[in-house]
Amino acid sequence: MFNRKGIFSILFILIMLVVYYFISTKESSMQQSPWLVDSTKLDLLTKSEDMLDINLHSSNAILVNLDENKVLLDKNSDEVIYPASLTKIMTVLVAIEYIPNLQEKIVLPKNIFNDLYEENASMAGFLPNEQVTLEDLLYGSMLPSGAEASIGLAEYVAGSERNFVKLMNAKAKQLGMKNTHFMNTTGLHHSDHYTSVKDISLLLQYALLNKKFRNVYTAERHSTKPTNLHMEGITFSSRMFKNMISSKLPGGEILGGKTGYTEDAGLCLASLATVNSQEYILVTVGADGSPQTEQYNITDAFSVFSKL
Repeated sequence: MFNRKGIFSILFILIMLVVYYFISTKESSMQQSPWLVDSTKLDLLTKSEDMLDINLHSSNAILVNLDENKVLLDKNSDEVIYPASLTKIMTVLVAIEYIPNLQEKIVLPKNIFNDLYEENASMAGFLPNEQVTLEDLLYGSMLPSGAEASIGLAEYVAGSERNFVKLMNAKAKQLGMKNTHFMNTTGLHHSDHYTSVKDISLLLQYALLNKKFRNVYTAERHSTKPTNLHMEGITFSSRMFKNMISSKLPGGEILGGKTGYTEDAGLCLASLATVNSQEYILVTVGADGSPQTEQYNITDAFSVFSKL
């Protein structure tokens, strides 16, 4: 017969085995995400012999021809800067790579909203205890730059924002983002939360290989599925497209982008355009102004793309 100590030991072992099974099963399912891409597909960038020389409002900028893997404009691209909401490019990418079923629904807990309201963070419009799909959180994070959507994704994937940030930094290291360190998923200012426009261009070059990311990144608007708190759903609009009269360019158009702003980062924009049947990404940071002024980050994008 087993004594009481022996019985508790066996029960403890059985419980640990069950916990291990569920953890390993979840990790295994995440590794099987259909949206993963091979980072080895990235080619090394080379500088063009004929670099563009344009006066910009932005203090830092880089323009890359994705078809030829060439840098066509470089303005302080290696300088360490604050990324503001450009951070959410990494947040959305990592979430996509770790979520096998984007139609799964989760409840946004009340606790994630309190600090965001106090910090006046940009919000998508979800409410505490709202049941939403993970896919809608992707669009909520990217288009209206919703901080609650970003943290909701983080907590689902990694259990906490802190643990998710570890995945973001690991991805940055994998992609060779040498001047990057993340402290949060939202881009709210922190002195140890930094990157460079060159690093963001590397991230975007990789992320755009991911079909789901590209769909989210280039969306002009998105309507969520009905929820328990929004019976007709919510319609998001891209902040970038909202500030454009038209996305048309000479010989092409701006396909998508992510804006960002904090007082320390200035006006930021990471955009994708097609001109004369070739694709380009432009990352700019540090333009003067605010969300209430002329959007000099967008002005710079039109100035650059129109010179191609």
